[in-house]
Amino acid sequence: MDDFALPVIGEGEKQPNDNFIEQIVMGAKAAVDYATSRGVCDPNRCAVGGHSYGSFMTAHLLSHTSLFAAGIGRSGAFNRTLTPMSFQSEDRSIWEAPDTYINMSPLMHVKKYSEQDRVGKLLLIHGEADENSGTYPMQSERYFAALKAFGIESKLVLLPHERHGYRAKESILHMAYEQEQWLKSLEP
Repeated sequence: MDDFALPVIGEGEKQPNDNFIEQIVMGAKAAVDYATSRGVCDPNRCAVGGHSYGSFMTAHLLSHTSLFAAGIGRSGAFNRTLTPMSFQSEDRSIWEAPDTYINMSPLMHVKKYSEQDRVGKLLLIHGEADENSGTYPMQSERYFAALKAFGIESKLVLLPHERHGYRAKESILHMAYEQEQWLKSLEP
């Protein structure tokens, strides 16, 4: 599916991030089930991906479900404790909501990720000069190191001179090549 969205909302006294993981898992399961029922998805070869916040969601979906054989995350944030004052729709600081910051950090779920029934492999792509305060390249580097430490098939590609959004023709072509190669491995 192209341009797919998983809305996350807060109800009553809850903030959206208080039950973020449960909401995106339910949404992704519904999407995979729907696409499978329409005959346009092979659930054994299904992949997920995204850029920035989508990369963060991709990491969570691979950590908390066995729905996907592979994932592609571009320029994501994987350790929310590195943005202690706030992030995305989270306006509480780490000191006000420490459990939320830990739970919202895919890095903290790598062990669980490695223990899924099906461990989807993950391609990480990041601009080497990413200036976005929440997605410095260190986010992908540290996450990749943790994935490797737990034996999760993964690859990290750093795009030289690129920021949060990739601009150079060579970088965009390199990104497309890496993604195509990653997904080709899912072909029967």
